[in-house]
Amino acid sequence: MVNRQEKDTLGTVQVPAGAYYGAQTARAVANFPISGLKPHPALLRATLIIKKCAAKANMATGRLDEKIATAIIQAADEALAGAFAGDFVVDPFQAGAGTSHNMNANEVLANRANELLGCPIGSYEQVNANDHVNMAQSTNDVFPTAMRLASLQMVALLRHELEQLRDALAAKGREFNHILKSGRTHLQDAVPIRLGQEFEAYAVAMDKNVAGLDRCLPDLSKLGLGGTAVGTGLNAEPRYIELVVEEIARETGLPVMNAGNLIESTQNMDPSLSSVQPSKGLPST
Repeated sequence: MVNRQEKDTLGTVQVPAGAYYGAQTARAVANFPISGLKPHPALLRATLIIKKCAAKANMATGRLDEKIATAIIQAADEALAGAFAGDFVVDPFQAGAGTSHNMNANEVLANRANELLGCPIGSYEQVNANDHVNMAQSTNDVFPTAMRLASLQMVALLRHELEQLRDALAAKGREFNHILKSGRTHLQDAVPIRLGQEFEAYAVAMDKNVAGLDRCLPDLSKLGLGGTAVGTGLNAEPRYIELVVEEIARETGLPVMNAGNLIESTQNMDPSLSSVQPSKGLPST
């Protein structure tokens, strides 16, 4: 394999010559050969949307040069359309709170943006992965935001599947309602129960989870992007914090908004664990 040599704070590293990723991604591939899996498509898409919207917001504030921002935005659009799929290579099981995933995206977009501006891959001559693509960001606000966006984008499919399962279990409950059997407790036969009653209980459990999923949505829509490393917004302009979430709302069509407390939203992913409350009963069929 033909390689190019790149340099980071740890020294030099060999990167495949044609790869759009760079040194930090190459180190992550070597450090985390765990599952052989690639990033989940929804998480990758959410990360790329964040990078595109951050470039737009930083350009709007005047902090990011328009020529560089335009190149990053085009690179992100190409990646969102499916280009460079083979360059997002970091194993999902990784240390560092998602830093390697974040840097993989930064490096791919930086190299493609440099290429668009007439610079060779690996040069970072005009566009730097950290200084430009990751401007006003940290893995600590990018990754939790990407998780929220990915969840919001996938929730409709999950809800549909849960509803289908609930309805199928409820139908079996009615079908099996005449079958009497032994209940089981502690691996032993216990008191009688109808098989249909067991399946009806499964259906109610699914219905409660559909309701719990719906309760997650409002808090999942509150984004901490702009909080940077610890949620204080260090190195992010106040106007950027407002603009970047507005850009994400426009890009995705999702009803996202700024979190009320960026420190809290940086620390906690509890919206994904909304408590399940009692069901109001199964819908009639």
